[in-house]
Amino acid sequence: MISFILRRLGQGLLVLVGVACTVFVLFNVLPGDPAALLAGQRTDLATKAAITADLGLDQPLPTRLLGYLNDVSPLGLHPADSAGRARYGGVAVLPLGSKALVLKTPYLRRSFQSNKDVLRILLDYFPGTAWLALAAMLIASVGGVAFGVAAALRPHSWLDRLLVSTSVMGISVPSFVAAILIAVTFGFYWSRWTGLSLTGQLYETDPFTGERHLVLRNLLLPAVALGIRPLAIITQLTRSSMLDVLSQDYIRTARAKGLSRGATVLHHALRNALNPVVTAVSGWLASLMAGAFFIEYIFNWKGLGTVTLRAVENLDFPVVMGATLFVAALFVLINIAVDVLYAVLDPRVKLG
Repeated sequence: MISFILRRLGQGLLVLVGVACTVFVLFNVLPGDPAALLAGQRTDLATKAAITADLGLDQPLPTRLLGYLNDVSPLGLHPADSAGRARYGGVAVLPLGSKALVLKTPYLRRSFQSNKDVLRILLDYFPGTAWLALAAMLIASVGGVAFGVAAALRPHSWLDRLLVSTSVMGISVPSFVAAILIAVTFGFYWSRWTGLSLTGQLYETDPFTGERHLVLRNLLLPAVALGIRPLAIITQLTRSSMLDVLSQDYIRTARAKGLSRGATVLHHALRNALNPVVTAVSGWLASLMAGAFFIEYIFNWKGLGTVTLRAVENLDFPVVMGATLFVAALFVLINIAVDVLYAVLDPRVKLG
């Protein structure tokens, strides 16, 4: 197990290197002058030249790429003096003269707009996206498995046809279209009865006391909008998998031994039918982290999508590049966790 995880981490590291190279080259050939953006439009040429040199924009593209990879890597070669330690932090594991091999937190550069550390900005906004994705996945998983099992236990019935037809509609409608319809219907026209609003945050501050309190109802509409498509897909996957498992010989043997239908479904059929569902859930969980961007924009939800889209509008390339790497790292980690979970659920699967 440990050797498998280490091997997958190594493969994931290669994926992240490829993503970092692609993102860096892409955003360094786009039009725009970061030095002018940082210095302002009315500054003198000497200030712009100093900022250009500080950002390394006066160097060739391959040199800048190596410098960026060195910054974002958790193990990089950095100055060993106090200035270098203050900028990058970390622990020097191997002194090399004026430089040292440093084990550190990845340095994603600083925002052009606020001059704040990009990683700190992403970590401040990440909980909103994480809560939204987890809530959407919880709704999709619980609802999808329940609907899929109900449809599989009564094949070709009116309930089966209704659930299959509804799931096809859920797959066909894009998330941002569903989000607009849900927001306008339940957060505007029917807000008097639902008590929900178009916008809102997970935590709200009382204007009189200044205290922050959790408001879960603000999470409901964006989570439902984000979870519609995975719910529909999980419903169909569960139905198909359950129909296949229920036709197996060991299910008939369990029923012949006197085991009740409920116990057979719960203890034998459902566990074996969940393997493809777990794979889908894990893949969707990673995708929802990225797919939440437009949902956050529609509901004005404070998350990675909000800060990334704002950075795109302001040409704040370090934030956009950092968010891309951040989401890619989440994909890698979640996929590794899924492979391990898949082996735990099905002993027939060998990690190798």
